[in-house]
Amino acid sequence: MSAHCQVTGRKPGFGKSVSHSHTRTNRRWDPNIQKKTYYLAGEGRRITLTVSAKGIKTIDRDGIEAVVARIRARGEKV
Repeated sequence: MSAHCQVTGRKPGFGKSVSHSHTRTNRRWDPNIQKKTYYLAGEGRRITLTVSAKGIKTIDRDGIEAVVARIRARGEKV
């Protein structure tokens, strides 16, 4: 599963880990990605989305129908 949120578009952040001796190594900060299944009442079916924790809050606030409409407007297939 890729670390990319379908709702908010959050992706991993990249940077350096700095040790006590100040040696720098590459690292990445992954968003909190979950696979969630939602029921679309208008279509009578379930959809599975890959969403971050903030994306789940956005769906709770705006509703799944509005969020799916936004995703489809961007051209993503749901």
